Amino acid sequence: MKYKIIIFLLIFPLFFVSCEKKEEPKGDAMGIIKNYEQIAIVKTQMAKLAPVEIAYDSSGLSENEKKALDLIVKAAQYMDKIFLEQVYSKNKALEVELMKQENPDYAVLREFFKIHFGPFDRLENNKPFINLEENKPAGANFYPVDMTKEEFETYIKAHPEDEKMFTAERTLIRRQDGKLAAIPYAEAYKEFLEPAAKLLKEAAQYIENPSLKKYLVSRADAFASDDYYQSDIDWVLMKDHKIEVVIGPYEVYEDGLFGYKASFESFVTLVDEGESKKLEVLGQYLDDMERSLPIDDQYKNFTRGKSSPIMVVNEVFTAGDTKAGVQTTAYNLPNDERVRESTGSKKVMLKNIARAKYEKCWVPIVKEVLDETDLPFCSFDSYFNHVLMHEMAHGLGPGNIEKDGKKTSVNKELKELYSTIEEAKADIVGLYCYQSMLDKGVFPKELEKNIYVTYLGGIFRSVRFGVDAAHGGGNAIQLNYILEKGGFSFDDKTARFKLNPDKIRDAVKQLAHDILIIEALGDYNKAKEMIDKYRIISPQLKQALDKLTHVPVDIKPIYAVEK
Repeated sequence: MKYKIIIFLLIFPLFFVSCEKKEEPKGDAMGIIKNYEQIAIVKTQMAKLAPVEIAYDSSGLSENEKKALDLIVKAAQYMDKIFLEQVYSKNKALEVELMKQENPDYAVLREFFKIHFGPFDRLENNKPFINLEENKPAGANFYPVDMTKEEFETYIKAHPEDEKMFTAERTLIRRQDGKLAAIPYAEAYKEFLEPAAKLLKEAAQYIENPSLKKYLVSRADAFASDDYYQSDIDWVLMKDHKIEVVIGPYEVYEDGLFGYKASFESFVTLVDEGESKKLEVLGQYLDDMERSLPIDDQYKNFTRGKSSPIMVVNEVFTAGDTKAGVQTTAYNLPNDERVRESTGSKKVMLKNIARAKYEKCWVPIVKEVLDETDLPFCSFDSYFNHVLMHEMAHGLGPGNIEKDGKKTSVNKELKELYSTIEEAKADIVGLYCYQSMLDKGVFPKELEKNIYVTYLGGIFRSVRFGVDAAHGGGNAIQLNYILEKGGFSFDDKTARFKLNPDKIRDAVKQLAHDILIIEALGDYNKAKEMIDKYRIISPQLKQALDKLTHVPVDIKPIYAVEK
């Protein structure tokens, strides 16, 4: 180990406890453990995640495909290493210290550290769970820890020629010779991307499907060039493949300073061909969904590509950003508006993960918080279909926009508020479009009440992730807004929520309109007003959440492929 004691003394000052706590925890000379109560807290937090083995059936794969799958998983594991560095500048040093075996309590902290990719509890608004003197930096490790938003924006104004590189999704901002500089990801993470690329190309040699083979090679090349455009297109256009994989830098949730920088992640899955074919029909209605949006036609987006494959898959392994804390149920990628406009996007539904969350978390929650007369209208299919519509809604509405005569994007204008607003938009527009599909007969009309009751129940699962998280905050906005409009009601005596069928459709339409207009105008101030007003734990919501302390917040995957 290369780190001397003096370095850790600088990074992790000893915490001097009260007279009764003077004894130093055994084998903790670096001050990682604040006190013994801290370990009990971590164990309590760990209990909020229900362990679930993520098994998979490879019987449908050829021997060569099984070899390719193993190599792809190994490539994905490098995304874990990159994301660990992206989260926090001191993560590598902390990981080295936590690997020491002198203190038996380190095993508990090590496991929790691995779940959250760092020393910050994502289920408690990134509260440190080890002895640190600082909170998690808003900009994670994408920017210098001492850099302010004002410094960044002042630099851009003084150096407009650098704006594109500084605000790009795939550059780190660092200080070089006392000045800010942008470093491409391909350079910053070369030690991880090179071996990952080699593994992807090796895996491609075992693949016969031409579209999957093409993607693996083009994505490996993108790791070296930082140009992901073609490989994103190749990913969207994959077809007739058994292994569904995406790997690279995508979501910007981790960048709480500006929402510019993308985190590395990977999903390695196996296609459920039968379930995927059932949902193909929805891809034919994208224009109808866009046309139905409750905003003026001038704000609607019919320029995006028409390719919109919908894949139902079973997860084998995930890495990086997607498995930090709360697990992903579905995703809609790529986020690059150029690809969406030229080609389209792909919606991928993780059915085994959705089922695990539904059984371990969702069902126990709704039994506590929904009115008993609404409970019979809850169903897994309604839950799963709303997750699908959520992902489709990410591809609807404004993307690239014009503001003050300048071409820009919703993401760039809403900055750090974008993730919360976009997740609220995907939920509520997805629900709005779900209704439009019911009206067209794509889904059975008799399910109408089911979709709204099931949607209401799902809000409480997401809010428990914390309102500072994008999904949790977005759901708090929806609940409080719809309560205000009368779409839901709350019984103070039972502390249960109830659907109001006569008002829910109008409430959903109003909220969908308000959020879509914020995005269409790139209105940062209106986004902030909405977040400040509705992203709160109201007294009613708190009463409901207080009843859920015994229910797991989410699942903790245990990947069979790693055994």
